[in-house]
Amino acid sequence: MTGDPSSKPDWWLHPVPEAEDGSRLDRYLRRLVPGLTQGPVEKMLRSGLIRLDGARAKPATRLEAGQELRLPPHLRDAPVPAVPATPKASPQLRRRFETMRLAEGDDWIAINKPSGLAVQGGSGTSRHVDGMLQALAGGDDDRMRLVHRIDKDTSGLLLLAKDRPAARRLTRAFQQQEMEKTYLALVTGAPPEAMEMRGALMKRGGSGGEMMAVDPGGQPAHSSLCLIDAAGVKMALVALRPRTGRTHQLRVHMAHAGHPIVGDGKYGGAASHVGGGIAARLHLHAWRLRLPDGTSLQAPLPDHFRGSLATLGLAVPGAGWQFATTGK
Repeated sequence: MTGDPSSKPDWWLHPVPEAEDGSRLDRYLRRLVPGLTQGPVEKMLRSGLIRLDGARAKPATRLEAGQELRLPPHLRDAPVPAVPATPKASPQLRRRFETMRLAEGDDWIAINKPSGLAVQGGSGTSRHVDGMLQALAGGDDDRMRLVHRIDKDTSGLLLLAKDRPAARRLTRAFQQQEMEKTYLALVTGAPPEAMEMRGALMKRGGSGGEMMAVDPGGQPAHSSLCLIDAAGVKMALVALRPRTGRTHQLRVHMAHAGHPIVGDGKYGGAASHVGGGIAARLHLHAWRLRLPDGTSLQAPLPDHFRGSLATLGLAVPGAGWQFATTGK
């Protein structure tokens, strides 16, 4: 490049519109530039070719209305690709989604996600909730949207937004810990009546894919435990609350505390597969969710979890049960 001003890039300066306040940067860029895919977005953000208010930004950065995006001119001038028709949902898919539906509000829908169904797509994952939502809507502008995640093998409550404004509001509520989430888990050993776990978590590699570990150099993480009932000293039914939202947080904290969740071979190893008529599947269920307006939602347990409790002579607590914690 020479010192001639005319040789400098004609940057595309784009203000973030009001309607995109709270949106993820990478998702907005893909909507802004037809045909732009995630790989190039991440590469341009890493290199600084795309900047937000003059600074580098990460794909997951949340936008604020009025911020200025600086983009390379080739994105502004890119030809609009032909948009393939979105496949319509089959009657079988529609019926399956209806069997998962639990409750509905003005701008949200709650579903009971089965264990084994991923929330989003990824390497080798073609069947997931996000794909179902796209097929059900028949297009990107008219579709329900994810506002939080639970693991593929975790069952239970998943909240969906009916439109983009609702998605921004609900996502922000999850980020600001305004949603009260309670999980049920069957764990090994005899945990105390209440316990606070604050081990910082760091991502590490592993032969089984993404792994998290307790590490002082990781991100702060806080989980609370409340004992519901025990089956002797070998297993117990507990309620768990994630006070932060780290990947695999509850699973890692329980394994680190010496009480891995039953069926969690990834973090609990052989100790998590207890046998004796107890299913070798993850016994972690997103059970209750309380919304900021006080609405309380609850999802029934999957068959394998309920069957294990029956074998052990344990029962799910009633509607009046309250979470008790040390608060320390």
